[in-house]
Amino acid sequence: MNPKLKVAVIYNEAFPELYSYKADLKDSKLNFVPYFEVDNTTPMDEYEDLVSRLNEEGFNAYSLNIVDNFKLLIDNLEHEKPDVIFNFVEIFKSDAKLEMNIAGIYEILGIPYTGASPMGLANCQSKVLTKRILSSQGIKTAKFVLFKKISGSYKHKLKYPLIVKPAYEDASVGIENASVVKGSSALKERIDHVITQYKQPALVEEYIEGRELNVAVIGDDDPEVLPISEIDFSRMPEHLANIVSYQAKWDPLHEAYHKTIPICPADLQNDIREKVEKAALTAFKLMGARDYSRIDIRLTPDNEVYVLEVNPNPDLTEGAGFMRSTETAGYTYNQTLVKILSYALARKSKIER
Repeated sequence: MNPKLKVAVIYNEAFPELYSYKADLKDSKLNFVPYFEVDNTTPMDEYEDLVSRLNEEGFNAYSLNIVDNFKLLIDNLEHEKPDVIFNFVEIFKSDAKLEMNIAGIYEILGIPYTGASPMGLANCQSKVLTKRILSSQGIKTAKFVLFKKISGSYKHKLKYPLIVKPAYEDASVGIENASVVKGSSALKERIDHVITQYKQPALVEEYIEGRELNVAVIGDDDPEVLPISEIDFSRMPEHLANIVSYQAKWDPLHEAYHKTIPICPADLQNDIREKVEKAALTAFKLMGARDYSRIDIRLTPDNEVYVLEVNPNPDLTEGAGFMRSTETAGYTYNQTLVKILSYALARKSKIER
């Protein structure tokens, strides 16, 4: 890598002051035994660490929080003139659907950037579109119905239990224990909640019982599947559904956070592992993911593979999620960051040729 390359690490935390709250397991009256320790590192801390790592590798990196300020973004890019952008913007003006527009700005300005293109981000943003694209090529997804407006009742032909999700969110936003419903009354309550709270349609799917696998894929022209990670639900109490809810991902004071234990590599027979890898790689390519992605999969007791979601530009926190698989594959954190940057820079070289 050219040591003079300038890297802009761009993200959007509109209310950074909210992270002043610190969770403390010792002072909290929990009715369960915590499995993990609490890490009060903020996203801003993580981005600054990432900048430091890139500088260790010979880049000239800096961070920019655009704080929902479009002019700040444009002014910075025009002044700093970065050679490449590490794109971490996932939301703008509280609207996840605008994620693709920020990547579109990089395209217009001709600055190479990491991760999925605007089209890839748009494809994956819509859970319904994702399901339709995957199903068209023989990839199994749960049967579903979409409800756009609040109604007195919701007719469907799906089999209970069902799971209700906002149609256009990611990072498990809107997915809670109450999202899994077993009857019409609970279904109506949850659909009404999603439409009212998130101002978007409610996606209702048949709940797929089975093992939850996270499949990390890295690369662009020739992507590779990394060691598969599994979420172990064996410690989950009966009153909580076997799902990776918002609380399981982000709330260290919630029991689900401590009862969804990642295992990497997952214990899979070779033929099943190959089946899962093939589905994940196919989904990665079909949806227009790029550079790095995580495909969430359910493996039924009969070893049927169902794709739940394709997550472009997943969290790169060290030791978690995507990075857990890269570490198992033998890559250091720094090596993974450099690999991801190299794909963006390679695209720029192709255009220039």
